[in-house]
Amino acid sequence: QTYQIDIHPNATLGNGIMLDHGTGIVIGETSHVGHNVSILHHVTLGGSGKKGVDRHPKVGDGVLLGAGTSILGNVKIGEGCQIGAGGLVITDLPPHVVAVGVPVKIIGSFVDVTEQPGLEMNQMIPSAEN
Repeated sequence: QTYQIDIHPNATLGNGIMLDHGTGIVIGETSHVGHNVSILHHVTLGGSGKKGVDRHPKVGDGVLLGAGTSILGNVKIGEGCQIGAGGLVITDLPPHVVAVGVPVKIIGSFVDVTEQPGLEMNQMIPSAEN
């Protein structure tokens, strides 16, 4: 069976990564994916288009990348981030934030900095009461 997953052999992958519904996933050559990251279907960790440089995303530990997320260029996604479905990330995100949209905007953060949405598959947006 074909899963349509393209992971470049030079990409660096941590332990405990989950490719949920593993189809349409692209992880580029200089990408780094941390430990306990959950990647839903149709996620792209794509390059900036420049040749011979570090041109792909760096994803921290415990991150949850929603379905259809595109992260383009040499950007850093801080640990414990949650990126909503269909998000386009073209700038760095600090640790423990929730970001959505095209391009993504930060709409919240986790009070408990030990939260790892990628580990728990927590797809809920933190409410103002928490």
